[in-house]
Amino acid sequence: MESVKECSKVTAPGTAARQWACVLDNGPEWGPLVLDNTCKEPWVCSDVCQMSTFYTQLQLYLRMIKFAHSIFALPLALIAVVLAVPQSEPGYGQPGTWLLILKIVICMVALRSAAMGFNRLIDARYDAANPRTAVREIPAGLIPRDRAAAFVLVSLTVFILVALTINRLAAILSPVAIIAVLGYSYTKRFTWLCHFFLGLAIGLAPGAAWVAILERIDWLAAYWSLGLMFYIAGFDILYSCQDWTFDRRQGLFSLPARFGVGPALWIARLTHLVALVFFTWAGLAHSAGLVFFGGLVCVALLFVYEHWLVRPDKLDQIPLAFFNVNAIVSTLLFVVVVLDELFRIPTGL
Repeated sequence: MESVKECSKVTAPGTAARQWACVLDNGPEWGPLVLDNTCKEPWVCSDVCQMSTFYTQLQLYLRMIKFAHSIFALPLALIAVVLAVPQSEPGYGQPGTWLLILKIVICMVALRSAAMGFNRLIDARYDAANPRTAVREIPAGLIPRDRAAAFVLVSLTVFILVALTINRLAAILSPVAIIAVLGYSYTKRFTWLCHFFLGLAIGLAPGAAWVAILERIDWLAAYWSLGLMFYIAGFDILYSCQDWTFDRRQGLFSLPARFGVGPALWIARLTHLVALVFFTWAGLAHSAGLVFFGGLVCVALLFVYEHWLVRPDKLDQIPLAFFNVNAIVSTLLFVVVVLDELFRIPTGL
């Protein structure tokens, strides 16, 4: 632990953004932009500034890749696991099944980490120019570009090595997944359909989990993947409303930048409606019961609440709608699928 000389607002290297920093005996340690003379974790400014180097670096990289946002797609990939495992020969009774599930989770986390790190790398110039994103780790100088690139390469290596141990089809299709998740980052340069490319990239998760377990692609997995695609695209449209003026000035493409916030919000509503249709088809395809469809009604109500929160005159509600509501949606879908499998109550349909 090093003694603190001061905790002051200074200019971080590589950016014009003013940030609070814990200034130690050997120089400043940069913290994210905050209000008042207080640093966010892992920078603690009080009488003493305590820093654990490993913990600090870990927090930086997890924040760079928005690790908490894994909760949007991972539950839907696990839905595919819940539905596919009973169709496999070993079922849940063999240790190999649980090892396979662990491999699926590792592949998902590794590929998502690579995609987010890659996105932060190639968008660093735009992030530095945008007041909302100027304090992100790369433009703020918290993570050097070469280390971010190394992080991406390590994540891709983990994904490839684990995918190769799953089955032949998973190994063959792994480059397709890599191209999809990395390629999305460039789509904002040339098309306002970029939100749907993001949805497609993340929407591969249920299908990929299905392939990992059954080594084939079925319509049930396709319905879940398409539902996830439109679900992700819908809330990405909402999220991009925060930057529509910046995107226009920079020549970046998005639905809000192309058509304005009002029309973009309507497209997001229709997109979430399409997601509900695919989720419904998925339920019908595997003869889901009342628990599942009751949960789907709750998901529909959450979508209504989300779109009630985010309006042209209430864009400040986007963070709440983006993370809190969508985290509940994805988790709720997973929970009702599990409960429906355990306690099936036929619908009579």
